[in-house]
Amino acid sequence: MTTHMNEQVRWGILGTGKIARAFATALKDTPGAVLAGVGSRSSECAAAFAAEFGGTPHGSYEALVGAPDVDLVYVGTPHPMHVANVRLALEAGKGVLCEKPFTMNRREAEELVALARARRLFLMEAMWTRFLPALAEVRRIVDAGEIGKVTQVIADIGFKADVGPEHRLFNPALGGGALLDIGIYPLSIALALLGPVASVAAQADLGPTGVDEQAALVLRHENGGMSVCSCSLRARLPGELTIAGERGHVRMDTLFYRARTVSVARADGATRTVATPYLGNGYVHEIIEAQRCWQAGLVESPGMTHADTLALMGIMDEARRQVGVRYASDQE
Repeated sequence: MTTHMNEQVRWGILGTGKIARAFATALKDTPGAVLAGVGSRSSECAAAFAAEFGGTPHGSYEALVGAPDVDLVYVGTPHPMHVANVRLALEAGKGVLCEKPFTMNRREAEELVALARARRLFLMEAMWTRFLPALAEVRRIVDAGEIGKVTQVIADIGFKADVGPEHRLFNPALGGGALLDIGIYPLSIALALLGPVASVAAQADLGPTGVDEQAALVLRHENGGMSVCSCSLRARLPGELTIAGERGHVRMDTLFYRARTVSVARADGATRTVATPYLGNGYVHEIIEAQRCWQAGLVESPGMTHADTLALMGIMDEARRQVGVRYASDQE
């Protein structure tokens, strides 16, 4: 298996939207990372992005993934484009970090995982919260037995989306809806903390465009325990995640997906807050992990495995089935 130790990792960014800009910003704060190129379907967009962040502009995605000076490709396009964009990069022999949600459904995710494994190429879902110091601290506290046997995770994320029906958040053609865009955050952490899911019960309020504008999922986990995850594009939810056991609870403080502190409250009255600062805008940690895995010749990260990604997509598929949200990609 190829290893690439102690080299600078040369990134190509596929897409020039808001999340691609956040990623390019994070690259500047990441040791050993360099932005080698950016690809857009518009030469003008690629040139403007490169002028601001650096790298070579490419007027097509094909040109970007074919560039010899690109090692890893970050895919930051709208959700329904992920499957084709990741496939393109893998077929060009590049490792890939793909923005969440990984794909529109589990079927698409399985295709990409199989391709990456067949080609022995690195592939990871860019679930940045999995790599933040806050989650590592929560795991340490739980593993130390401080709150006893853990039986429940409660998490929420939500804001009032003041955008029109054509915006990607509400547009079914762009993978709109609360669940895929933000609900995936609490679900991912619940899965990380309580393990594989045995059953899912979902409720949702659908909006005029047919997508879920708010949703709630109750998960029963195979190893025992439950999680309750809610998301909304209608309400400003507190954005906290609590993991609770028989002797107390640990909270990833507001906003949990980028928590700078973790709070512990025990049944015996003891409380404390642990500082969990992160590097740059938070995306730095997932980039460091992707580089580490790629340099070691791994096909996946132990912190966000292919199995985790497939499980997440399967949970969201089942939730959407229960509440009646379908996308064009589900028909194929």
